[in-house]
Amino acid sequence: MKHRSKNRRLREGLARRATCGACVFALLAAQVAPPALAGPYEQAKRIYERLAGVPPSAAVLRLMANDIINQPGQSGLLAAAAVATDPAYAPSFYNVTLKEFVNPWTNRDQSAFVPLNDYTATVIGMVRDDVPFNTVLSADILYVFANVSGLPAPSPANDDHYAQAETMGISMADKAKFVQTTQSSAYGLPAQATAGVWTTRAAAQAFFINGTNRAQFRYTMLNYLCHDMQTVMDNTRPTDRIRQDVSRSPGGDSRVFLNNCAGCHSGMDPMAQAFAYYDFSNSSDQLLYTPGHVQPKYLKNPQNFPWGFVTPDDSWANRWRQGPNADLGWDQSLPGSGAGAKSLGVELESSEAFANCQVVKVFKAVCLRDPASQADQTAVSGIEQIFKASDYDLKQVFQQSAADCAGS
Repeated sequence: MKHRSKNRRLREGLARRATCGACVFALLAAQVAPPALAGPYEQAKRIYERLAGVPPSAAVLRLMANDIINQPGQSGLLAAAAVATDPAYAPSFYNVTLKEFVNPWTNRDQSAFVPLNDYTATVIGMVRDDVPFNTVLSADILYVFANVSGLPAPSPANDDHYAQAETMGISMADKAKFVQTTQSSAYGLPAQATAGVWTTRAAAQAFFINGTNRAQFRYTMLNYLCHDMQTVMDNTRPTDRIRQDVSRSPGGDSRVFLNNCAGCHSGMDPMAQAFAYYDFSNSSDQLLYTPGHVQPKYLKNPQNFPWGFVTPDDSWANRWRQGPNADLGWDQSLPGSGAGAKSLGVELESSEAFANCQVVKVFKAVCLRDPASQADQTAVSGIEQIFKASDYDLKQVFQQSAADCAGS
């Protein structure tokens, strides 16, 4: 009897353990189970917050969710994303999201926390109005505030127009108060001297001031082709157009020049020559353009290597069309050489690297991650094709990225 009672207690204990184990297993399974797919309202809210930076109103949320419900698949998500970039429904997309997205391009510290300037404002206006973004380095374009009492006029000598508009809270989503004009009319630059954001006051003050104008080229590579100079070094290019100020024996060792300096300067110097007539004046506090006269900064420190290149004009050549940097995808319908910043801008903004860079930057900003996975890489490739097919409409890139990341 005692033996049978002991066996019964043992079986009951084992049963309790099994039951407890099943509970623990179920609990663990619940913890590691994949989350349910987001519903239309969750997707709409995520899209709006990623694009506009703030939660949507109840009415806008319903509008976007209905788009997702009534248009299943990607088309519904894109329709919802269009609402989240509509100036009427999402002014903060322009006044906050885009401003913080573009501001780092306008200064050497790459800070997003700078006062509004003509560079940032012009890019925001181009996005809002679907201006082809492959003109951002070449067009005679400027966005200004209008029909606002008490606002100073745009000036080539200061940014008061933009800083005060920001302080006054004037919305860049308002098409009646934020309008497109030209640098040639607002600043008095010759039309042929204008070159998109390069010739805005903010870019001139940041990248044409002092130095040798190589900074304008280097930051363009960073901001518009997503490459810093060390990633495009090519020691196979000719060195005949490297300027005199670059020593051929830094520290007395010519190998440093051949293995390092030449890799950047052999490609950069022939292209940065396009800026030879530009400078930023510390005395007048504005961009200078001297057609036919090379700025003295291009001729500085000739003693470093007297046999180096002496800049005669603003003609430029893209030596990277051959060699490893041919992978940047240069447009073969263009000559690969020219004169002045405007034609160089066309060369850079027509490359595959330019298109890919804009898409990657937007994807990272909207999806909050690098496109590292195969799925993300496929998405970026598809968005890039749409970007080019849509006449370089950058607003669509934001919408496409938000739609692709709506569930993540």
